[in-house]
Amino acid sequence: ENATSTAVRQKVQIAAPLHYRNLIRRHRRFLTPAAAKTKALQGTEPEPLAGFAMRPPPSPPLLPLLLLLVLLPSPPAVAAAAGPTSLEALRAAAGRRGASPATQERAAAGVLRRLLPSHALSFRFQIDPKGGVCGDSSCFRISNVDGSSKGGAEILIQGNTAVELASGLHWYLKYWCGVHISWDKTGGAQLASVPSPGSLPRVKGTAVKVERPVPWNYYQNVVTSSYSFVWWDWRRWEKEIDWMALQGINLPLAFTGQEAVWQKVFKSFNVTDRDLDDFFGGPAFLAWARMGNLHAWGGPLSQNWLDQQLALQKKILSRMIELGMVPVLPSFSGNVPVAFKKLFPSASITRLGEWNTVDGNPRWCCTYILDPSDALFIDVGQAFIKQQMKEYGDITSIYNCDTFNENTPPTNEPAYISSLGSAIYQAMSRGNKDAVWLMQGWLFYSDAAFWKESQMKALLHSVPIGKMMVLDLFADVKPIWQTSSQFYGVPYIWCMLHNFGGNIEMYGVLDSISSGPIDARTSYNSTMVGVGMCMEGIEHNPVVYELMSEMAFRSQKVEVEDWLKSYSYRRYGQSNVEIQKAWAILYHTIYNCTDGIADHNRDYIVEFPDISPSSFSSQYSKRRSISVVRKHPRFLGEVSASLPQPHLWYSTAEAVKSLELFLKAGDDLSESLTYRYDLVDLARQSLSKLANKVYLDAMDSYQMRDSSDLNFHTKKFLEVIMDIETLLASDDNFLLGPWLETAKSLATTEDERKQVGLFRTLHVAAGSWINLFSLIVG
Repeated sequence: ENATSTAVRQKVQIAAPLHYRNLIRRHRRFLTPAAAKTKALQGTEPEPLAGFAMRPPPSPPLLPLLLLLVLLPSPPAVAAAAGPTSLEALRAAAGRRGASPATQERAAAGVLRRLLPSHALSFRFQIDPKGGVCGDSSCFRISNVDGSSKGGAEILIQGNTAVELASGLHWYLKYWCGVHISWDKTGGAQLASVPSPGSLPRVKGTAVKVERPVPWNYYQNVVTSSYSFVWWDWRRWEKEIDWMALQGINLPLAFTGQEAVWQKVFKSFNVTDRDLDDFFGGPAFLAWARMGNLHAWGGPLSQNWLDQQLALQKKILSRMIELGMVPVLPSFSGNVPVAFKKLFPSASITRLGEWNTVDGNPRWCCTYILDPSDALFIDVGQAFIKQQMKEYGDITSIYNCDTFNENTPPTNEPAYISSLGSAIYQAMSRGNKDAVWLMQGWLFYSDAAFWKESQMKALLHSVPIGKMMVLDLFADVKPIWQTSSQFYGVPYIWCMLHNFGGNIEMYGVLDSISSGPIDARTSYNSTMVGVGMCMEGIEHNPVVYELMSEMAFRSQKVEVEDWLKSYSYRRYGQSNVEIQKAWAILYHTIYNCTDGIADHNRDYIVEFPDISPSSFSSQYSKRRSISVVRKHPRFLGEVSASLPQPHLWYSTAEAVKSLELFLKAGDDLSESLTYRYDLVDLARQSLSKLANKVYLDAMDSYQMRDSSDLNFHTKKFLEVIMDIETLLASDDNFLLGPWLETAKSLATTEDERKQVGLFRTLHVAAGSWINLFSLIVG
């Protein structure tokens, strides 16, 4: 399962830099093809946006002074058109449910203790409950502790909540101590640059105060729970919540364990356990079952799983509250078991169409939705909110509901749409009188043909202003606020979507991240009240998420090229000329995608090998847009489609130059886990893009009946596959085994272990590429 034995993997790790150099040499003429052959795959590079940025230190001793001079945000502008009333209502609803100052101070100290136990006594945390430090804003303040005893606190961090305290800790560690913190799977934390206790850098002047320009920093997507979180235990969740706090996230989605709540609610409406077995999806497919895309697939859920996840959710919520976060809980979107049709024959219940399930089989497809205009909708929605309050307490007033996400209303009549929106909110507010509806704005982009101005206004204005927030989900690429007059006066959160399907791909739009939230907040009549990260999968592209997290505390644009110099210093723990040059190239290539295409990583190396070369016509093959009929043994039924077109928005030749620079830096940085992760990821990306070209060359050779050329390219493709396998085996973070092990660790019964076996099947399927091309060669 781990692709290689521990002994072999260790051998590969020791020889990794030399091995990567050999890979480059072997594939050089393919990795740096002639311009004529790659012109069609290369994108253009726009002029970079200018802005304000930190400037990295020329040497470590100057780090605190230089960063202090140029990094700190200016006082924030207020989001005018959102109105003080709506912002005050949101803040008040959150504030009433917060933990005590003492609890939050202990929670912040806990984050420090788990991150940097050697410095647990070096920092003092102080909540500012009455606004003496922050006034009406959310802020953190960093200052020196004078006259402290030996081994005592050296730095005082003050703030409104424990999230602000943790953010202040992170800010100090980054910009005074040169620390970098990312997910463990992307290299983890670089903490070696922190001076020993008693020697921490002092803050110049009286203090440094950093305010949030907007109050909210949102995190997660409704499908992240399935792509990334599904097999997590409390230990992993605790690390994630610490990471959230350090990044300043104060509005996280909290969807774990909701099936156990739904079980109790639906049983109160006389739905049986057997009915629910046919309703809930399996553990890894819960996101799509919750959205009504499928039912029962991968199920049923055991009572052990339901109880286990509910207990885990209570721990998650408890820690979030201790840190001063405001969790976003689910609400009722209308998805009901088929049993409701018999139990409530007069209710308005609609059978939805097929959604990418296996052959449209009714065993899994075509779920049922209760019309929001039906009185039963409010009864179910109210019961669910109240049951959550019974389980967790009165901990939040913000609820997510996406009834119309990829589900178009039956009519575009504004009055009808308004009545639906009003009913959805009524179901929330009857359960919690302070309820605020948080809605993903994806529908306004994905179904723009339906959601015109009249329809958008009807939905957005169906609840009082201040009782709804919209996530401008894809604002980093396709901002809706610009084309909707600031969501027609409704508060919204500027979000970066970035990742689709949990795909692994080095990709980003750093210029948009560094300037987009500023442009939105300072625009005329802005109703922006926050920033957010709404990726479908996590644990990749750490540079993107570090910059986006910082935008929660920046009131001016960031000059990315300078920021990257400091980022590379912090990420690897030392300054390196080759690395700085490499990141400058990556900024203008891989992390400069401006084509507006949602990046799904359609490289052939990660596609299912279900396309027969004999189905192509020579004409289509030359154009490299090949019509095929494919049948996937997973969600997809038989569909007519074109050969997937790999997304390439940059010069591969330039990207390979950055890889060569990374290799040159290996003599100095090879012991750094963050460096090793980035090196493997960049080499993986280069080989994956190479595989696209080799694959298409093989298809062309087949159509031309050139057996010699076909043999050469198919062998080359197999060679690239094996090189990628060897490369990824050198770093545990790229292996399938750990994912399978975490799944197995949660299985306590034989039935649960069988469900885990579904993922082993997918693993075996990955080997079919080699079988396919071996047959062609033969």
